[in-house]
Amino acid sequence: MAETVILKVEGMSCQHCKRAVENAVRKIPGILAVEAVPEEKTVKITHDGSSLPAAVKEAITEEGYQVVD
Repeated sequence: MAETVILKVEGMSCQHCKRAVENAVRKIPGILAVEAVPEEKTVKITHDGSSLPAAVKEAITEEGYQVVD
């Protein structure tokens, strides 16, 4: 069953940021959809339930952005 989460992400400010975050998260197995919205500082992720939140946060952090809890 698909699950959707919305993460608050600091540091995104443009379309380059949007693409960088989306591409990084899409590489994680189990990700069904991802939509970053720099203006709202959010990333909406739909996954199959097998994706670990830690893997998603790590992928975003590696791109230079900060996931806010």
